[in-house]
Amino acid sequence: MSSSVGGGSAGGGGADIASLLEKAKELDQLKKDQDDIVVEINKIHKKVLASPEMVDKSVDAILLKLRGLYARAKELSENEISASNALIGLLDGLLQSGASTAQKKKIEVGEQKKKRIKSDTDSARFSAASMRNQLDQAASLKGEQVAARVKSDDEKDEWFVVKVIHFDKETKEYEVLDEEPGDDEESTQKYERKYKLPMSYIIPFPKKGDPSSAPDFGQGRQVLAVYPGTTALYRATVASHRKRKSDDYILEFDDDEEDGSLPQRAVPFYRVVALPEGHRQ
Repeated sequence: MSSSVGGGSAGGGGADIASLLEKAKELDQLKKDQDDIVVEINKIHKKVLASPEMVDKSVDAILLKLRGLYARAKELSENEISASNALIGLLDGLLQSGASTAQKKKIEVGEQKKKRIKSDTDSARFSAASMRNQLDQAASLKGEQVAARVKSDDEKDEWFVVKVIHFDKETKEYEVLDEEPGDDEESTQKYERKYKLPMSYIIPFPKKGDPSSAPDFGQGRQVLAVYPGTTALYRATVASHRKRKSDDYILEFDDDEEDGSLPQRAVPFYRVVALPEGHRQ
């Protein structure tokens, strides 16, 4: 390789190019490692999207794993910057030593590749991948029952169990059906209500057949739960600790007072979700 560099700097130029190629390989490996991290993070994002209530720092170790993955992604990104800086130094040395036209072409290709790598930053890739996953997961809820905020005013929010009919990835809206027949005020006929709701108005329920995927809300935690015998969800407090994740929750619903006290009611784990921030009842 040294024979391709003219003059007395041939040997040094060949060594610099060899170092350049090694550093370029290092950059390639760093990108592959980052892609692997993205895949792992996306898997966790899918689980979180399927059950947003999983994001509970006090009970859910999955957040620690996610933090570790992001820390590793940051480390790889910093290593990428270090490798890129080293490449720039090698390139400057080659340019100053008078590399041949053919070598300069190879260097330009390597520089372009480096710029593409840097332009595809971690945050951009993570953000785009996360959004794609959210949209895919939202579309996969078709036919499923979910918790939906179907009405909202200055005083309170109204949440009901509804069925997802369709999700539009362009408008990011759900079309849902309230399967509980309502009364037509004018004709007294029963009818089903349909709504179009944004993604933020929908909370997926835990899977009935997979208790292990559901979060475990501890005693004293406020939640949003389906009131027994209805399809409406109300704020409630977990009254006692559960022994198994498949056990029913024992809840005390707000404004459910009987004879001066709040009765404790059993609600299946798959009909309990995290209380949305700013919930009004």
